[in-house]
Amino acid sequence: MSRLFYTTLTVVPSDVRDQVSLAYLFARAADTIADTELIDRPRRLDYLGQLKAQFVSDQVSLGQIREIQQAVGTIQQDSAERQLLERLDECFGVLQEFSPEDRRRVRQLMTTLVRGMEMDLTVFPGSSAADLTALKTLEALDGYTYYVAGCVGEFWTDLMCAYRRGLRGWNVRSMAEVGVRFGKGLQLTNVVKDIAHDLQRGRCYVPEPMLAEYGLKPRDLLDARSLPRFRPVLNQLIRMAVDHLDQGWLYTMAIPRYETRLRLSCMWPILSAGESLRLVRLSPDVLNPSVKIKISRARVYGMMALTIFTGACAYTGTAYWGRLRKYLT
Repeated sequence: MSRLFYTTLTVVPSDVRDQVSLAYLFARAADTIADTELIDRPRRLDYLGQLKAQFVSDQVSLGQIREIQQAVGTIQQDSAERQLLERLDECFGVLQEFSPEDRRRVRQLMTTLVRGMEMDLTVFPGSSAADLTALKTLEALDGYTYYVAGCVGEFWTDLMCAYRRGLRGWNVRSMAEVGVRFGKGLQLTNVVKDIAHDLQRGRCYVPEPMLAEYGLKPRDLLDARSLPRFRPVLNQLIRMAVDHLDQGWLYTMAIPRYETRLRLSCMWPILSAGESLRLVRLSPDVLNPSVKIKISRARVYGMMALTIFTGACAYTGTAYWGRLRKYLT
């Protein structure tokens, strides 16, 4: 998905690209802090709290930022993540150059996203299959998908309506609610396709009541032979994702065709999510952590070429989504 994301950034309209790119960099930095297992969990939560505090107002503490850089940045083995944290103070400098409204949008997004990362670290106390913990309710799953992705739909809608002429007739509040559904659908797709990997990290995002309905417990999912029993739960999760993505497609089709770049930047994640869900439905190894469910490069480029060459045509795109949707439901 990262390959697709970087390509999507290039097609985002130029007048909003800086805001979207900076928000992404901040989110990546926060995610790096949350995932740095060389630092114990309480300290990671503390650093996430310090980072979140920088978005509460326009007042930024360079001392706290440098503490994060020194503690977390220097031990990163991934060069891109290390460079990002090394330049985190510069990111805040760029943020200060934004308009007050754009700063508000980024701050609101980041405080919500970090809350989702804090939820991950508190709800799931371990980092291996030995410490496996599941979400307790369906409401917890819905809240999680909002914190880590649904809120992006709010940010995106608010930003695009402020800058893009074709969206000035939108009701920002009601379309932001649809945008939340869009984001939740993308995150549920991630939950479904990454389930085996997350289980090995001690995280079961499938709520216990959904499993119990079919006589399953979270630990049963560690055995790949449980897939036939788990398949009805998996199908239910896929349908939930598709319901959200349907709303995302309506959102996308509400964008005027002359806003071609904006349409494409919404089309691609939805169609990519549909392709991922299709692979999940086909895979006999969803619970095997050694198998990675990933769309082929050729499939991604084919999807992008079709939508580009047809100018983000509603008929072509909807037919593509409709074929995927029919298979998934």
